[in-house]
Amino acid sequence: MTTYVLVPGAWKGSWSFEAVVPLLEQAGHAVHALTLTGLRPDDDDATVATANLDTHADDVVRLLDRAHVTDATLVGHSYAGMVIAAAADRADGRISRLVHLDAYVPRDGESCWSATNEHFRRVFADGATDTGYSVRPPEGGDPRRRPHPLASFLQTIRLTGAAAQVPRREFVYCSGWEDRTPFAALRARLDADPEWQVHDLPTGHDAMHEAPEAVAALLLDPTPRTRRRQLRDGPISTVLRR
Repeated sequence: MTTYVLVPGAWKGSWSFEAVVPLLEQAGHAVHALTLTGLRPDDDDATVATANLDTHADDVVRLLDRAHVTDATLVGHSYAGMVIAAAADRADGRISRLVHLDAYVPRDGESCWSATNEHFRRVFADGATDTGYSVRPPEGGDPRRRPHPLASFLQTIRLTGAAAQVPRREFVYCSGWEDRTPFAALRARLDADPEWQVHDLPTGHDAMHEAPEAVAALLLDPTPRTRRRQLRDGPISTVLRR
C-alpha cells in the first residue's frame, strides 16, 4: 500500500483532488488531501496574513507526524511544487516519491514570484490590492477558491539538498495552456536531467478535474524513473527516454 499526500495549488483546498482521491482509494491506497493554512474556511485575517511558504511546508510535515507516515508519495499541484520541495527537504527521509503536477520545481533561493512568468506576477500583484496580504483568486474559476497568502508567493525557499535525495522525482507538464504556462522552460530543463522523469499530459492546468483518470493512472504507475510517459485521458502509451 502506498500513502499519498496531495497538496493543492494556489487559492485551492483539498477539494481540488476530489475526483482523484476515490480512484487512489479504490486501488487500496491511503490518501491524505490537504488544505493549507490560510486557505481553510475558518482561517481569520491574522492567519492568512502570517502564513508563508514555511507555514505550508510545516503543514505537510505535521501531517506526516500525525499520521505516522514514513514512506510517502508527495504530490503538489502548481504553487504546491514549492511546498512539497520544502517539505521533502525537512521530512527526514520520509518521502520516497515527489510528483510535481504542473508545478514549480524550485532551486535554493527561488520563490514562486521569481520562478513564475510575467502573467502570474501581474495576477499576484493585481490580486493583492484589496488587502495587501492576500491575493484574490483570478476571475472565472471554482467558487470554492479563497484568497491566497501573499507571503507564500514571495518567500524564498531554503533547500539543504535533502529533497534531491528523494529516490523518485517526477514532473508532469500540462500542454493544453501553452499561452500562459510558466513551466515550458522548466520542462525542458528537467527533461534533460536523468534524475527526473517527465510526463506530458495534454490538458489545461487543472488536470485533476479535466483528466482525473489519467492523473490517477500516473500516480498509481510503478514505472521506474528512467522512463518518460506520454499520458492521455484513457490508455497510456510509453515513450522510452533516449
